[in-house]
Amino acid sequence: MPVKENTVTNANAWEPKIVAFLCNWCSYAGADLAGVSRLKYPANIRIIRVPCSSRVNPQFILRALQRGADGVLVVGCHPGDCHYVTGNYFTRRRLTLFKSLLEFVGFEPERLKVRWVSAAEAGRFAETVKEMVEEIKLLGPNRRLQDSML
Repeated sequence: MPVKENTVTNANAWEPKIVAFLCNWCSYAGADLAGVSRLKYPANIRIIRVPCSSRVNPQFILRALQRGADGVLVVGCHPGDCHYVTGNYFTRRRLTLFKSLLEFVGFEPERLKVRWVSAAEAGRFAETVKEMVEEIKLLGPNRRLQDSML
């Protein structure tokens, strides 16, 4: 039986995959409100709910990029409004350093974004996702950190 080959290849068909780490108390509620309010934003995002943005270890980001994510978005409460008081300050420090390290080793720093979104800012969440998807589309697929075994 002959094997049918897929001859349709369209460079414009590529859509970026973005992994988003959202804090439980503000950002996840903002994303939920965006959905309930039927705000339109790209479906390229895969949300992982974390207790606080400070729980996002840089290894999680590296692993997401290795597993095929084209970008990573970390969204937390606004500084000063963290449910755990200072969690987002730790996030800001840790991920600013990590982003510099990624840039130093030749990785596009635009693939990692850290944003602050409160539970009432559904529009801001939708705009953040749209902005991230547009920027990743300009960068193209992530091929730098992907596992060779996948």
